[in-house]
Amino acid sequence: MQKSSQKLVLVCCLCLISSFSSLFGQNLPSLLTNKNINATFSIVAYDESRQEWGIAVATNNIYVGNSTIYIKPGLGAFSVIAETEPDYALNGFEQLQKGKTIKEAILFTKKADKAAHYRQVSGLDKQGNAFAFTGEALKYWNGKSSHLMGNKFVVMGNQLDEKVLETIATTYQNAKGTLAQRLLKSLVAGQTAGGQIHGKQSAALVVKGSKNRWFNQIDLRVDHSKAPFKELQRLLNYHYGRIMLNQATYALRAGNQKRATNKLHKAEKLLTGWNGMYSKIALVNSLFGNNDQAAQWVLKALKENEQWRVNLPAFYYLRKHPSLQHLIKPETFTTKNWEQAIAMFLRLGQAKNAQTLANKILSQGKSSSYLYYLLGKSEARLNQPLKAKAALQKAITLDSDNVEARKLLTDLTKK
Repeated sequence: MQKSSQKLVLVCCLCLISSFSSLFGQNLPSLLTNKNINATFSIVAYDESRQEWGIAVATNNIYVGNSTIYIKPGLGAFSVIAETEPDYALNGFEQLQKGKTIKEAILFTKKADKAAHYRQVSGLDKQGNAFAFTGEALKYWNGKSSHLMGNKFVVMGNQLDEKVLETIATTYQNAKGTLAQRLLKSLVAGQTAGGQIHGKQSAALVVKGSKNRWFNQIDLRVDHSKAPFKELQRLLNYHYGRIMLNQATYALRAGNQKRATNKLHKAEKLLTGWNGMYSKIALVNSLFGNNDQAAQWVLKALKENEQWRVNLPAFYYLRKHPSLQHLIKPETFTTKNWEQAIAMFLRLGQAKNAQTLANKILSQGKSSSYLYYLLGKSEARLNQPLKAKAALQKAITLDSDNVEARKLLTDLTKK
């Protein structure tokens, strides 16, 4: 009888835990361990000079960026942690659109939220005015749960070491760089100051601006990692590295050699590890006239990823370089490979070499719509419109869906 009673009590306890879990999700403090499963901290900020809103967040659960970050450029931003609830952002944006203050926008949802005491919510409006609240029940969780509001930023978190929030705030106020860089520095500083008492697992960084185009918007997430801050920094490096590589090219074309060189060197450091960008790094080095450095990036790419070998035909122009001549074998090239080689000549601004090679390959009996398109493109750049039109017409005859050939032919016909 006693054993039956014990089993009944255990079943009831498990049912109770299950019911609470379904109501409060993963953030419910465990009745068995007296520890909360998740611990999270975030910073939401507004950069008035660039009209950008950004949020950085980290937790010891998976994919923290999935339900904690909400930004609408020109309207505001919301971060919702602890027990997350998207309605705070969805309703909040609607309220801001109606002209309500950020405080009113957040309290609109809180008033009807029966679980508000389990949540942390922060927000900024389009001017950077801030408001936040920390649910009353969070003070019973392990660690510190609180929020701090500063000048156009809010820091908040739960289950933290004592000085985490103050460290994040101070770091953000003193940090230099872009909004994304300052937010990430602050997040890292918070973790260094003790961070979450249960460790770390995922992190996210989102920055959006009213004046930003799609490629300037930042939406980076590390969903599961033993080192989420390091991974997030690597992704941010890649973001800025790609931009700097483009800036190096533009500066070179504009004749600003000093700026171009500076941007290229920075880009190379930031992009190291992103194997997919090595082709472009090699190309830009060749644009600088540095084929030795270009060859080194080709070798580096192959060392890191054997499958990168499919890009070798594009570097046909480096076939005589001592370090690559044993790797680039034109005698094995397919028509597609020759297209890669010719296209690269065009990217290098070597239209004459592209034309010569295209004619040579065509004379050998190899033919394709794209090959004729590349020939036509090279002849157009060489100011040979009649030859270009003939090649482009041939490209369209071979493939009526060759949109690039049709567009270029139309442009030439208009002249």
